[in-house]
Amino acid sequence: MARTASLSGFPEWLPEERLVEQHVLDSLRRTFELHGFSSIETRAVETVGQLLRKGEIDKEVYGLSRLQDDEGEEAGKGKHDPHALALHFDLTVPFARYVVENAGYLAFPFRRYQIQKVWRGERPQEGRAREFTQADIDVVGDGELPFRYDVEIALVIAEALGALPIPEFRLRINNRKLAEGFYRGIGLTDTAGVLRSIDKLEKIGPAKVAELLKAELGATDEQAQAALKLAGIKTEDTSFVAQVRSLGVSNDLLEEGLNELEQVIEAAVKRVPGKVVADLSIARGLDYYTGTVVETVLVGHEQLGSICSGGRYDALASKGNRKFPGVGLSIGVTRLVSRILSQDLAKASRSVPTAVFVALTSDESWGEAQDVATELRSRGIPAEVAAKAEKFGKQIKFADRRGIPFVWFTDEDGKHQVKDIRSGEQVDADPATWTPSDEDIRVQVNAAPAS
Repeated sequence: MARTASLSGFPEWLPEERLVEQHVLDSLRRTFELHGFSSIETRAVETVGQLLRKGEIDKEVYGLSRLQDDEGEEAGKGKHDPHALALHFDLTVPFARYVVENAGYLAFPFRRYQIQKVWRGERPQEGRAREFTQADIDVVGDGELPFRYDVEIALVIAEALGALPIPEFRLRINNRKLAEGFYRGIGLTDTAGVLRSIDKLEKIGPAKVAELLKAELGATDEQAQAALKLAGIKTEDTSFVAQVRSLGVSNDLLEEGLNELEQVIEAAVKRVPGKVVADLSIARGLDYYTGTVVETVLVGHEQLGSICSGGRYDALASKGNRKFPGVGLSIGVTRLVSRILSQDLAKASRSVPTAVFVALTSDESWGEAQDVATELRSRGIPAEVAAKAEKFGKQIKFADRRGIPFVWFTDEDGKHQVKDIRSGEQVDADPATWTPSDEDIRVQVNAAPAS
């Protein structure tokens, strides 16, 4: 289990825990690249104006300043100075800026994945850190982006999550057009306000959401109840369409959103059955989402919150009259890894990459031992050499304590033997040809058996 961070909200992993995190990251990279997504990395800082231009998130942004200003430099810039620098709180806003600045060098639709640290100044708790890693994928178009990419993104994420050592998960999918069209159809014009209230449904419950809708948005009791009825619709197939229409609301935007969500769910039911649910309570708090919206939960770990979220944004990135619509999803890697470690959902087979520990017969044999290790490494077998010639039992114990499976011995006559310290079996070996199994060469991260 991960130890408590000495600085709240800034987790640091032990070596064996870091191996689990690296396994997750490597698995995500493989899946993203198999689907043709290119890797990019953006700078850690953006201007405050860039970060705050979409959505009310200024309380979560970490401002950046020098401890000692240069002579003549303006001191004490206000926290809302649009030219001040701040650490990015997600990867979507920096990516939008990256697309605009590099549009002349990119081929559209541009498929990108990005795995980086982000920072948010919120209260640390389980599943929420102040510094954490996200893994994003997005597809961005120039002028237009076919809706089919909304479907593809959901399928890629389902495949990526399915390859990780985590419990069952569900992608909960809605469509902003569907929700906004419905709200307009019942006479609620402040659709963004309604969405923000509905987004609090799981935290405060339907009664308090109804109060918010009436007190802050002027909704009647009938309008509030209609909005809650819509949010209560959840299906694992396309039957949500009939349920929405049974509410008797008519609106063109509603119909467009219904059609889009139906396409996503229909494809998911066929290609990743049991992984996706149409959940009309999903709203997403940020203002830049315009169509498909997604939140993902681990089954049995719903209190952790969403482990993967995102959606369609049609106007986040623009340059003059040129717009770059996109759709993307972000996996909370640190949140996932924290739960994997705290619940012992998966463990690394050893705490170090080393597969072979080359023991010393004497201190004078260190050079020969290095030759053995070099030969093994040249064939992709991780090896390290003992620092001093202690008793063999002590050297074996040192390797065993770190989970290293093999210890290599060379006697005074130059004869080589390798010992599997798990079974006790010891055999003659040649460093130019001896090879352990693939499972022993590389650290394995294995999911715990399902309870």
